[in-house]
Amino acid sequence: MTISLTLADITARLGGDVTGDPAMRLDRIGPLSGATASTVSFLSNPRYRSQLADTAAGCVIVAPAQADEARARPAGGAVIVTPDPYLYFARLTQLWARLTRPPESAGVHASAVVDATAQVHATAHVGPMVCIGPGAVVGEGAVIGAQTVIGRDVRIGSHTRIAPRVVVGDGCSVGERCILHSGVVIGADGFGFAPTEGRWEKIEQLGAVRIGHDVEIGANTCIDRGALDDTVLEDGVKLDNLIQIGHNVHVGRNTAMAGCVGVAGSARIGAGCTVGGGAIILGHLQLADGVHVSAATVVTRSILKPGQYSGVFPFDDNAAWEKNAATLRHLHTLRDRVRALEKKNV
Repeated sequence: MTISLTLADITARLGGDVTGDPAMRLDRIGPLSGATASTVSFLSNPRYRSQLADTAAGCVIVAPAQADEARARPAGGAVIVTPDPYLYFARLTQLWARLTRPPESAGVHASAVVDATAQVHATAHVGPMVCIGPGAVVGEGAVIGAQTVIGRDVRIGSHTRIAPRVVVGDGCSVGERCILHSGVVIGADGFGFAPTEGRWEKIEQLGAVRIGHDVEIGANTCIDRGALDDTVLEDGVKLDNLIQIGHNVHVGRNTAMAGCVGVAGSARIGAGCTVGGGAIILGHLQLADGVHVSAATVVTRSILKPGQYSGVFPFDDNAAWEKNAATLRHLHTLRDRVRALEKKNV
């Protein structure tokens, strides 16, 4: 579905200090490069400032510092000035999505299997071949995508959207206004086994998963149920695709993790943290509020002070990397030799 909005339509909903023809029609959001006269673009990263003068975008969204430059661009066009262009862009995409994605109709598809003891709100949408177990509750305006499985005694909050082929295991809960993308598994067993006589004895995972409000979980991400206590994601947590959250992990409010992060069991991650793609956090560690972990870092000890932390060995051509890696193995010996020399020269 395509739409066309006037400049006046956009600013009436989202605000901003606007210069240009209010009747100008815009039918696309796009980058500065390759934009056309019907495109609305934005500049938030200084790296792309050089593209501002050459863009043919009909409208550009900029910060006050770039306002004069944007108004003077050779192609002309409209300008929306706002303190945070990236936030304005985000809200513009939300507006576009609301207008281009028709809401799902309320009701339960004929092929869905809903236990007689489950409670599905009359305004909820339950898609084809969904299975909803005994005692489950699906809230007002929730959307349950095709072939999703909602287990026994699960709670799905109001206006939460669950994409096709998601599994929410028995006893788990998902808050309001959450988004779960396809392939998400909530409440699989945590990885718990007791060694005995050369084999592994399963430890039954008796906890659940509790997810707060306004949480988004990317495709094929897995969140394991707790062994005894619950695994918890607090309000506002954002998880990318292909993330593993181990059993009994606790993730604080508004923390965000990029793709392929792995968090081992019983780690506690504070509020307002970020974890870059491919990073690993070992089990039973604690990260304070406001900790930011760089991509591919392996966190092997607790971090009790906010700040940026990195632990990535610099890549190089293979021959040089092998030499450097070999040198690292001898650092303790070099340290001892330096200390001996220091003592000798005292």
